[in-house]
Amino acid sequence: MSKFKRFAPAIIILILMAFFFFSGFYKHTSFELLRQHYVETEDLVAYNPVLAPLVYVGIYAFSTALSLPGAIFLSILGGFLFPLPMSTLYVVVGATLGATCLFLAARSALGDSLRKKASPWARKMEAGFKENAVSYMLFLRLAPIFPFWLVNLAPALFKIRLWTYVWTTFVGIIPGAFVFTQAGRGLGAIFETQGELNLSAIFNRDVKIALILLALFALMPIAIKKWRARKRDRQ
Repeated sequence: MSKFKRFAPAIIILILMAFFFFSGFYKHTSFELLRQHYVETEDLVAYNPVLAPLVYVGIYAFSTALSLPGAIFLSILGGFLFPLPMSTLYVVVGATLGATCLFLAARSALGDSLRKKASPWARKMEAGFKENAVSYMLFLRLAPIFPFWLVNLAPALFKIRLWTYVWTTFVGIIPGAFVFTQAGRGLGAIFETQGELNLSAIFNRDVKIALILLALFALMPIAIKKWRARKRDRQ
């Protein structure tokens, strides 16, 4: 019974993931569909100022927990539906809640068993990750080179503290969330002029460079710590 409890969250997530992927339900989240119904969507949010943000955060958390595609769409949609900075806050809260659910499910089902089978190299890597958890987590969240679902799962294998995982996730995804919600503010004008949304223009080279620099800045404490350790060894 205890084994079932341990694996139950992960099993539920996997079943829901399979359902949404094979049903094709996630394909209904598209800019073309929003283009056809954006006026009704705006009115729905305007008439439900309290319920609409709660539903949006819930959908974002659910989508993140199941690792469904469409996070960029949901982030831009948030910027379209809600004013800044609330839209960014809703995205960050939803993504953090969903990522935390996935993290807990993976840690409960896989963490202990995989750590027991881990090689000495993997255990050394785990020790280093735990020692510098904050810097590594912020780097992984800020750098736009790692899939979001992978960053949600990997820390579960290294036994990162829950609070460290939650707050670094919350803080680390703020810059990216702001970029996409800011882009969402212009969706109405694009729809009215029958223009096209260019995602490459939103997440352009300058934005990527800025996020990478922020990610490298998060690694500075580790670099300083190692530099000081080497300095002490030479003395």
